[in-house]
Order: sequence, then C-alpha cells, then structure tokens
Amino acid sequence: MTRRFPLVTAHAGSMNILAHTLRSVQIGLELGADVVEEDIRVTRDGVPVLAHDDEWSTADRSTVHIAEMTYAELSGLQLEAEQGELRETFRLLRLEDILPLMQASGKIINLDLKVDEAIEPTAALVKRYGLSERAFFSGCQRDRALLAERLQPEMRKMLNTDVELFKTMSYRDAMVRTCEDARAAACRGINIYHGILRKEFVDYAAEQGLPVYAWTVEDAALMRQYADWGVRSITTRGVATLLQVKRDWLEQEQ
Repeated sequence: MTRRFPLVTAHAGSMNILAHTLRSVQIGLELGADVVEEDIRVTRDGVPVLAHDDEWSTADRSTVHIAEMTYAELSGLQLEAEQGELRETFRLLRLEDILPLMQASGKIINLDLKVDEAIEPTAALVKRYGLSERAFFSGCQRDRALLAERLQPEMRKMLNTDVELFKTMSYRDAMVRTCEDARAAACRGINIYHGILRKEFVDYAAEQGLPVYAWTVEDAALMRQYADWGVRSITTRGVATLLQVKRDWLEQEQ
C-alpha cells in the first residue's frame, strides 16, 4: 500500500515573506501547501489578530502591547518587524481578514493560540465562515487544551508538547504523559517541536490514535526522515523545499 506524505504546513512568514501579512498567507497557498499556520492573539476589545508577540515597536519607535489596546487603536499604527537583516513595517491584520481567502482556497488553517482569551472569539469566527471542518487550534499545552475543550468542545485541537517534560522526565515517561494529556483534553493529535521528536514518539502516539504534527522543520533531510517515520504534518517556512522533498518521496514510493 502506498504511504501518505505528511501534510505540508506553511508556517507564518514562509519563504522569507514578512509574517502575519496577507502575502505571507497567500504565498503558502500559491505554492501548494495543505495547511497555513497563523499565530493568534486578541486585542483589549477581544478582536482576534495575527501576531506571535504581544509587544511591538511602531515606526516612530514607540512600544505597544496588543492586549492593552483596542483594534481600532492598533489598526492605525505602522508596526515594525525584523525580516532577515531588514526592518519592515506592516499593519496589524485581523483573523477575519484572512478567513475569506482560506474559505475560498479549500485548505486547512492551523490557529496557533498565544493566549487563552483567543479561544472563544477565534472559534466564533471559524464557525461564522463555515470552517469548522478545516480549522484546528494549536498552541495548546495541557491547561489551555483542557480550557478549550470546556469552552469550545466542538473545535478541533492539537496538544502542544511541553518541552520541559522532556528535560525533567525520562523520554518514555514524558512521551506517555504527553499522550495522556492529549487524550484527557480530547485532542486530535500532538504538535511537537521537532528537536525532541523521535521515531518511538511517532510510533507510540500512533498506537494511541494520535497523529504527530512536527514543527518547525527547515532541513530537507529531516523532512524526508519525518515523512519516513509517518508524521501527519510537517510545518516549515521553507515550503518550496518541503514540496520538492514530497515530489522526490512520492516518486520513490511508486
């Protein structure tokens, strides 16, 4: 039986495009990614926005915090972010600004929640745009996953591995604990930092009915290795590299 290549997930800021911009989302879709990942925070008035961090610098060198300002206040500002060796400016986007694009694409969106307060307003938008079958939460360690299950049980979610567990426990014990936490919160799979991923984790999670989503992988050899191990998704900024690995992998599988 032909094996299935992992889902290609475009990380925010793929292909050296500034993260949290419309172009960053578009490039992943244009290249052929199966999933687009975006980081979600909420403003003081509860508007879900695309942002990894709470604190940002503006073009006039002032500092703002997303959680302390309304979207109306933030939307008029030019924020600054580093992109390679350059600093670029951009305007804060709402999650709602990219959902029509995701809706039209037929692809999946990975909503990486950075704060608990994002759970309910993000779920509300997913439902409004009819994306419940093509969206899932990540960014959920045990407590946030349990909270999401209580507040929005119909939303699909992945458990984010707690890297500290793997520093303080044996690998086997940390692996078992992670899968137990995922099942307790009714997670659909496990989102794991690739630096702590081993094949035994993929195999054990599969026995528990928990597909593994590996992030953030930029090396082609590792992409191939994780595909061979049977992970369900690989998240990368190098979408073109991963798609080439996919083509080569599928050719060899024929």
